[in-house]
Amino acid sequence: MENTIRMKGTQLSVPSTPVIPFIQGDGIGPDIWSAAVRVFDAAVEQAYGSSRRVVWKEVLAGERAFSETGEWLPEETLTAFREYLVGIKGPLTTPVGGGFRSLNVTLRQVLDLYVCLRPVRHYPGIPSPVKRPESVDMVVFRENTEDVYAGFETPMGDARTVKLLEFLKNELGWNIREDSGLGIKPISRYGSQRLIRAAIRYALKMKRKSVTMVHKGNIMKYTEGAFREWGYELAGAEFPSETIAYSSLAGGDAGGRVVIKDVIADAFLQQILTRPAEYEVIATMNLNGDYISDALAAQVGGIGIAPGANINFDSGNAIFEATHGTAPKYAGLNKVNPSSLILSGKMMFDYLGWDEAAELIEKGIIGTLEDRQVTYDFARLMEGAEEVSTSEYGDAIIRHMDNK
Repeated sequence: MENTIRMKGTQLSVPSTPVIPFIQGDGIGPDIWSAAVRVFDAAVEQAYGSSRRVVWKEVLAGERAFSETGEWLPEETLTAFREYLVGIKGPLTTPVGGGFRSLNVTLRQVLDLYVCLRPVRHYPGIPSPVKRPESVDMVVFRENTEDVYAGFETPMGDARTVKLLEFLKNELGWNIREDSGLGIKPISRYGSQRLIRAAIRYALKMKRKSVTMVHKGNIMKYTEGAFREWGYELAGAEFPSETIAYSSLAGGDAGGRVVIKDVIADAFLQQILTRPAEYEVIATMNLNGDYISDALAAQVGGIGIAPGANINFDSGNAIFEATHGTAPKYAGLNKVNPSSLILSGKMMFDYLGWDEAAELIEKGIIGTLEDRQVTYDFARLMEGAEEVSTSEYGDAIIRHMDNK
């Protein structure tokens, strides 16, 4: 199909009118999508006139999908994301009482979107709990398919748990309490290295100075410790002239090479508060990445303005998403902040190579924030702010795109 995004070699081939599947999302999803899609279309029109246009294709997941089809994640939705490669989504409800543990996790694992990409930076004017939020400028590469999030768990008292406890005791000498639930933490060399490879390639492309592997290898030596070892191994084998291990610097200059270093997770969570400027690109595992991404988001204004994407850099598949929850008590009130979804769209246009549209979206948000035209969450924290609705915030972004 002529309007389908394709992967050619290692690069995306993007037609002038690509079909992009979208999921509005649950709760506040329709509110923020309505504002965001107008911003996206306005940015594309202003950047390219009639020569480019996104053809939006709605697909279903979550509560609406269940109510209309009886399925939380219809196969048609997965097929659309596979066929068209790039999509975007709002927040989704996690089903209660069985079924999917998380629709978001399921999408990532079924489509093998092994990188959760979370850029974190501060925009002037956004209220922050730290003194110098402008020092935070990091991009987190979180492994999406392994670790304790892989879902290999059995509950206390289950026959499988009893059998596994017996095996662990008899074969390995592990005396685990009988009233335990069990979970397996798989960390593979393959999964670790493809994540770290993507992080290093990003650092080289974006001219970042360092890639830091964050881990608890001092305790979990054969999983998180191995992640660290495999990272240094990969950098030395595949990027010998472009990277240098921090331990080899000996106080010297990196000579334009990307510095590969590592830090224990608990120390890292202190240092992002005390000296965040020392870190640029972060490569870490699933659980650590979840904590780190949200902790960093809090430093620059909160999850409501934190964009994100889940990407397979080998196949080209990518789903960009709002990183916050569904906030059902605000559903339909035209009240909440759509910045997370809008900035995720900005990431999507960057990914497509539509840089001019991406730049216009960011310009519109910066201008709107400078004029203090913000939704209630920021208005209550910003002196002299004008509180606006979700849709009015989108209108303001579009207006500020036009400002020369």
